[in-house]
Amino acid sequence: VQLQASGGGLVQAGGSLGLSCKASGLRTRDYHMGWFRQAPGQERELVAAARRSGGEPHYADSVKGRFTISRDNAKNTVYLQMNGLKPEDTAVYYCAASQNVVWRMESGYKYWGQGTQVTVSS
Repeated sequence: VQLQASGGGLVQAGGSLGLSCKASGLRTRDYHMGWFRQAPGQERELVAAARRSGGEPHYADSVKGRFTISRDNAKNTVYLQMNGLKPEDTAVYYCAASQNVVWRMESGYKYWGQGTQVTVSS
């Protein structure tokens, strides 16, 4: 199983970036898919999650109204559109896949991508 994240980079505050996570070796339709981030010296946190059953996505309070998670199961890909970026969004972003009922927690995710760096300058 591989989760290949891409799309990170350097952007000015207020700008936008789109992340992609292409899965191989699993079908995204069978998994809850999440985006996490980890800033230096901080714990990894769940930013957004799209449940396998569909329904309303989950977002961290800090990104609500700015970030949008979506999935294209036909392409086995999950996306994270980030608008209105702030310097505090600077982190390594990871996509992850879970079949666990505890999909809001890091421990509930079995497969992880390699991470992509997002840097927001002020």
